[in-house]
Amino acid sequence: MHQMSQTKSQRILERAKNVLRIAFAWVIISQFVFFYETSIIYSNNCEPITYDFATYFIANLISGLLAGLVGGYFVMEMMEKWIRNISYYKALRNLFVGFTGVFFTIQILTSFFVASSEVNKNFYHPEVLEEVWSFLIEFQYLRSYFVWLFITLSTVIVLLVNDKYGPGVFGDFLLGRYFKPKREERIFMFLDLRSSTTIAEKLGEEKYFSFIKDVFKDATPSILDTKGEIYQYVGDEIVISWKIENGKKNANCLRCFFDIQHALSRQSDYYQENYGVNPEFKAGLHYGHVMAGEVGVVKRDIAFSGDVLNTAARIQSKCNELNVNILFSKYLLDKLALPPHAFEFRKMGDMLLRGKNRPVVLYTA
Repeated sequence: MHQMSQTKSQRILERAKNVLRIAFAWVIISQFVFFYETSIIYSNNCEPITYDFATYFIANLISGLLAGLVGGYFVMEMMEKWIRNISYYKALRNLFVGFTGVFFTIQILTSFFVASSEVNKNFYHPEVLEEVWSFLIEFQYLRSYFVWLFITLSTVIVLLVNDKYGPGVFGDFLLGRYFKPKREERIFMFLDLRSSTTIAEKLGEEKYFSFIKDVFKDATPSILDTKGEIYQYVGDEIVISWKIENGKKNANCLRCFFDIQHALSRQSDYYQENYGVNPEFKAGLHYGHVMAGEVGVVKRDIAFSGDVLNTAARIQSKCNELNVNILFSKYLLDKLALPPHAFEFRKMGDMLLRGKNRPVVLYTA
C-alpha cells in the first residue's frame, strides 16, 4: 500500500512539473509576441490614445499564465487519455474543440479585465460589455487564435516526439550527448511475458497482437513513474534501462516490476473477459557499464552495447528454471538505495549463466 501511494504521489508530482514547464514556455512565448507587437506599434507611431502599456502588459501576463496552466493541464490530460489511447484523428478533433473553448473563455475574461481598467467601471457595466464586444470582433483575436492553435499543436508534437524516444532521451538527441559514444553506468531489465507461445496459439495472430498492445499500454505508466527508459520492444519482451541514479533511488528498478504486476492484476477482469488469460511477466535485472551512442542514418536511435545486457537476458532466462518471477544480481542489489521494509529478498545461489565463465549470485524478491 505504501508503494502504491508513493507511486501515485510521484505521478501527480511529475504531472504538475510538466504542466508548469508548459506554462513557463507559454508565458515566455506570450511575452515575446506582446513585445514584438508593441514594438511595431511604437515604431509606426500607431499608439492608440487609450493604449496603456502597463495595463496591456499585465493583461498579457495573466492571459499567458492562465493559458499555460489551463492549456498545460489540458495537453497533459490529452496525452494521457486521448493520444495514447485513441486514434490521432479523434485526438486532434478533441484538441481543436477543447482548445477553441479554452481560448475564447480566457480571451473573454482578459477582455473584461482590460475593458474594466480602461473605462474604470465594474465588469457588468454596459460600457464594459460594449468594449468587450468590440475587442472580440477585432481581427487581432482571430490572429491570436491561430497563433495559439499553432503553439498548442507544436507543444503536442514535441510531447509526441518525446514519447517516441522516451522521457529525457529526446533532450539527449537535441543536445548531442550521444553523438560520440560514451561510457556510462546503467541498470537493465529484460521483461518477458510468461507463457507467450501458449497464449499466442490460443488467441490467434490478430487477437494476440491486441493483447500485447493492451499489456504494453498498462505496463508503461509504471515504467515512466519509476524513471525507466524503454530501450526496445522485442516481440512480447520489453527491455528497460535506467541511468544509475534514477534506477537505484528508492530501488526504482525493482519497484517498476512490482508496480507493473499490480497494474496488470488490477486489470485482471478486463483480460479475462476479452482474452481469457491474465498476463504476467518475468524479469531479469543487472547493472554495469555500457557504451552508449547514436546509430543509424535515416532512423537514428541511441544504442547500448556491453556485457550487462547479455547478462540481464541470461538472468531472465533462469526465472522458469528457478520458478520465480524476478531475478537480479547481487552486484545490482549492492548498488540499490532500499526503502526500509520495502522488499524481502531471498538468495537463489551462485548460478553459472550460459556463455559465462564465472557464476553470478542471484536474488529474488
